[in-house]
Amino acid sequence: MSAKPKNSVRTLNQTDEAPEITDAWIESADLYQGDKLVRRGRPKLEHPKQLLSLRLPPQVIARWKASGPGWQSRMASTLESAAPKTRSAG
Repeated sequence: MSAKPKNSVRTLNQTDEAPEITDAWIESADLYQGDKLVRRGRPKLEHPKQLLSLRLPPQVIARWKASGPGWQSRMASTLESAAPKTRSAG
């Protein structure tokens, strides 16, 4: 059974004191290089993937899923290589 044991140890800190918020703490919250704010985290992709709703026969989806983990990436790669070539303006 996955019930929580009744005599488990508490992990929360039971104090009601919050750290003091100072001007120095607030100034250090954002990182600037000169006047420019430096964004943290993952950089934005130049060409992000787009969401597409596509209806496929259940057998097709089942066969791709049966091919193992990474099936969506393999499907995208197969579609990319089978995509029609663009026509040259001429």
